[in-house]
Amino acid sequence: SHPRTHVSVLGRESFPPHPHHPPPASPPYPLLFLAKPFPLEMALEPPDLTFCQLLPEEAWRMVAYGWGGKDENDPGGATVIDSLDTLYLMELKEEFQEAKAWVEESFHLNVSGEASLFEVNIRYIGGLLSAFYLTGEEVFRIKAIKLGEKLLPAFDTPTGIPKGVVNFKSGSNRSWGWAMAGSSSILAEFGSLHLEFLHLTQLSGNQVFAEKVRNIRKVLREIDKPFGLYPNFLSPVSGNWMQQGRLERSHNCQPLCFFWQRKTDQETNDAIETHLVNVSPGGLTYIAEWRGGILDHKMGHLACFSGGMIALGAEDAKEEKRTHYRELAAQITKTCHESYARSDTKLGPEAFWFNSGREAVATQTSESYYILRPEVVESYMYLWRQTHDPIYREWGWEVVMALEKYCRTEAGFSGIQDVYSKVPNHDNKQQTFFLAETLKYLYLLFSEDDMLSLEDWVFNTEAHPLPVNHSDSSGRGGG
Repeated sequence: SHPRTHVSVLGRESFPPHPHHPPPASPPYPLLFLAKPFPLEMALEPPDLTFCQLLPEEAWRMVAYGWGGKDENDPGGATVIDSLDTLYLMELKEEFQEAKAWVEESFHLNVSGEASLFEVNIRYIGGLLSAFYLTGEEVFRIKAIKLGEKLLPAFDTPTGIPKGVVNFKSGSNRSWGWAMAGSSSILAEFGSLHLEFLHLTQLSGNQVFAEKVRNIRKVLREIDKPFGLYPNFLSPVSGNWMQQGRLERSHNCQPLCFFWQRKTDQETNDAIETHLVNVSPGGLTYIAEWRGGILDHKMGHLACFSGGMIALGAEDAKEEKRTHYRELAAQITKTCHESYARSDTKLGPEAFWFNSGREAVATQTSESYYILRPEVVESYMYLWRQTHDPIYREWGWEVVMALEKYCRTEAGFSGIQDVYSKVPNHDNKQQTFFLAETLKYLYLLFSEDDMLSLEDWVFNTEAHPLPVNHSDSSGRGGG
């Protein structure tokens, strides 16, 4: 085990030297630096917190352990690359330099074997692009482009809709075996490529990246949508939907938020409200799952990003709809908070139901786990930025304290198997998105609004910030 040290309180210098948006002249509140174990008795009231930094020394040592390929959960250094922008923004300079050195010296692209198109794109390419835009370091740009080139064989299909798995050595591709018996591509995966691929074209001059994702948009725009909804699975061979269904987390501004913001698909916006949005007897608004015309009155933790998505979309909505969308975003986010508040640990389950008089709680142990997911605090951050209602910082602080109490271990942070037990049973996994997303959204929730201004930055599915191309009228983030 590693020795535990005490919390330290930092001042003005804790703000990173951001190249595009300088820090505010002086933060109005003390800055709390949670890089070390935090004594619970020192808890501050949420309004007194403007800076939340939760990257423990123990967690970084755990990350370093995986760099040598010893960690079977992260043999390719995904945690390192996923953490680059978080380390930079939190001004953890020594750790950032270690991570950069690993990318320069040990992140080799002459690899063989299969890889997930989706995961490589959002974690690796997204992380490298963000690191480049924040620092200007060429190594990140070069490796992002080379990695993007390795993903292009996934698009070799009759429709141009990519398959989910690409073989780096042979250049072959295939669909996931569990996706409709290996016959389908997944909307939440191929719908989450747009931002990164447009930036790859911008940074490389190679139009092939932009052409690939614009074709995806074309297919989605032209295809019939049952009941106005986008199903989960699409055949990359025939271009036909294979199943219709539910709101997927990884749309995160691509493509659903794109449609919502740009008003190019009002039918879809209306269909979501008509067919998926429900209000429970207890007054909680939630997004149900649609399975072949039958609603499952449940909402997954993954779908809790939708509060932030709708809040963002409201900014570009027609004036008569703007207030409605903002209220809908607030109500969905409140429901997701209730899934946390109604657990014994104050952390939310993987999925929660609305039936048999029970609301916003998991009804079976297989859905009662929490794996450090970010979607709820993501929506807190967006709603805070839009409204400055202090309730979102209060709710965020509840998450900070729950993470510290139930998820911290001697070697980092771990998921827990049952949010309804005050005696945590850890799963002994620190997911890479905990460092890339959960901690970053908490940090931004308690930061000034000019720290990654939403006017100038857009987050990819893995919370990697990319600059908005204001000269491109086709969509945010260069879309």
